[in-house]
Amino acid sequence: MAKSPRMQQIEAMLVDEPDDAFLRYGLAMEHASSGDDASASEVLLDLIARGGSSPYIPAFLMCGQALVRLGREDKAVEVLKTGIAAARAANTPESLHALGELQGLLATIE
Repeated sequence: MAKSPRMQQIEAMLVDEPDDAFLRYGLAMEHASSGDDASASEVLLDLIARGGSSPYIPAFLMCGQALVRLGREDKAVEVLKTGIAAARAANTPESLHALGELQGLLATIE
């Protein structure tokens, strides 16, 4: 699938800031919006792995959704459960909001 100018721009910025979670998330969303859930999930899984003890919580939900669209429910369940644990550990208003969304998606596929 051809890369959009926006994808190319984000990838160029990632060269200078390879650990920028927001840029990686944006790149994944560009892939998802173009219908490339496989690339979106790859970028999101990479983002999650790079997060270490401070993961980017929204990545878990978006990755779970992309994996469900790909028919990879088992992997989606794994990602969502990890995201739920991460959201609880972060214990911020934003992560607790994401917790509800993660749990909701998990409930629909289990």
